[in-house]
Amino acid sequence: MSFNLQQDDEELVEQHDINVTPFIDVMLVLLIIFMVAAPLATVSVPVELPSIDSETKASEQKPTYLTLQKDLSLVIGEKQSVAKTELVEALLQQKITHEHAILIRADRSVDYGDFVDLLNILSKAGYKNIALVGLEKTQASQQ
Repeated sequence: MSFNLQQDDEELVEQHDINVTPFIDVMLVLLIIFMVAAPLATVSVPVELPSIDSETKASEQKPTYLTLQKDLSLVIGEKQSVAKTELVEALLQQKITHEHAILIRADRSVDYGDFVDLLNILSKAGYKNIALVGLEKTQASQQ
């Protein structure tokens, strides 16, 4: 409530005007919020994606496991030991193509630099489908 103090009478007369300043402040904040949020709600490129009728199939090829041990020796699969310099030739001899999945199991104590060297060898040879294998938390805590 506000009062008009410019009269000479000692009585204070109420002023019946509405103070719209807080209303304008709230409206400006809402305007800014809508200006920022409106571009996020629109899709710039409309696309109708097709639906898939068939079920997804699992990969027919089994992945190849490549193990990097503590002493930096490499084992392809479960038995074939191979040197780093002969890795690519050994993979090609086993008919492991560039599209074939290679899962790398590395010992925890292997230096990061040695692990990256192995990844570089595979990458330079053209192998791009490479993944890392690790233990789940429940299995790791039991060992």
